Amino acid sequence: MFGKRNSATGLTEFAEENDEYSYENKREDEQGSQSKIARPLGHMETIRGEFFERVNPTFANGLSNDQLLVKINEAVEEIVESAKLPINWKEQTNAALELLNDIVGLGPIETLLDDKQVTDVLINGYAAIFVERNGLLEKTDMAFRDEHHLLNVAKRIALTAGRRVDESSPMVDARLIDGSRVNIIIPPLSVHGTIISIRKFPNHKISLNDLVAYGAMSEDMMHFLKFAAKIRLNILISGGTGSGKTTILNALSGCISEGERIVTIEDAAEINLQQPHVISLETRQRNMEGGGEVSQRDLLRNALRMRPDRIIIGEVRGPESHEMLQAMNTGHDGSMSTVHANSPRDAMLRVEDLVLSYQSNFNPLAVRRQIGSALDLVIHVVRDFGGRRYVQSISEVQGMENDVITMQELFVHDITSTLSSSDSGAGFITRRVRPHCALKAKSFGLEADVLKLFRGAHD
Repeated sequence: MFGKRNSATGLTEFAEENDEYSYENKREDEQGSQSKIARPLGHMETIRGEFFERVNPTFANGLSNDQLLVKINEAVEEIVESAKLPINWKEQTNAALELLNDIVGLGPIETLLDDKQVTDVLINGYAAIFVERNGLLEKTDMAFRDEHHLLNVAKRIALTAGRRVDESSPMVDARLIDGSRVNIIIPPLSVHGTIISIRKFPNHKISLNDLVAYGAMSEDMMHFLKFAAKIRLNILISGGTGSGKTTILNALSGCISEGERIVTIEDAAEINLQQPHVISLETRQRNMEGGGEVSQRDLLRNALRMRPDRIIIGEVRGPESHEMLQAMNTGHDGSMSTVHANSPRDAMLRVEDLVLSYQSNFNPLAVRRQIGSALDLVIHVVRDFGGRRYVQSISEVQGMENDVITMQELFVHDITSTLSSSDSGAGFITRRVRPHCALKAKSFGLEADVLKLFRGAHD
């Protein structure tokens, strides 16, 4: 079950061969020994220290939790007997359960991850754990035992995602088994210990109808976005961190025909599309030898050979921006992506800057024309001072006029209306305009339905 540590005694009936150790485990042993010298240990700390010195918990991967608990109970019983610790059977059982949580779980934050009201778990060192509930941050009274404990959890998270975090690779993006997104950064880059940021996603699929019920958009917005997905508009979702870009992206996927082949590309897979024919691709970091890296740009180039009907990029933030525009301009209509920006206009500038940053020999005007031709719609989402997330505006890209990308605002949210009303769905305005996409809707037989949304609309 467990791999034996480099020790002459203890738990040999569970042991595997010594050559199964990793360099990281050896480092953890050394750090654990230093920790034990630094301060006196209680009974639980003694059990835990002895347990992780004698056994290698990585061998628990092939066991169920029940099988693992039996083995841990046996190990704890032997440790208590050999160390002559004055604890009873109930305390031994509690110690075994805590060790189980340390091995297969994430320590004290397990309960936070199970809390449906928590959307973010932010760990600022072993003694400071914050959560976001209903859009607002609050500090919890939970804590890890010490920095060593927190670092072990961080390494376990990275390991389950097939990645590593150590001195040579102190930053990592990964995901938990439930799909939650995780970012880890450790010393020396982090001054005050290991930092872990976890973004949780709902277990159930959220539809555009749900977003209307939550007050995140109006019914007119919902109907228009359904049409936009059906007529295969290229959509860019902009907004700040934690504003709900991925949620909107997932909800939009529910409007895509089940007969279409979709390829998703992400750094850490978090898109949960609502379609049966989805191929999910994920980047890979370089290995310890400095090779083997696969970027979003590499995956996007490969995706073009996979006969995709639509390509969805989790977030465009690098050289893949050029390939994304190329894909949208070469027959992959209906593609979608997200970008960090403060407004729809800023989103255009951001994409332009990304392309020019990695393609310095490109003509800025040519890049701008490509953006104006590739993108059809920009959905801008925000999170306000009260923690509420909603669609602030929906604008369509009309093309180029002289040297400027022209845009037309179709829907907007008036924050002053929300402040003066108790209705969270108040403040959404439909502009009385003729959408540029009506021409494309005509080829799908939906022109009349699209135009109907804007007839009689009032500012």
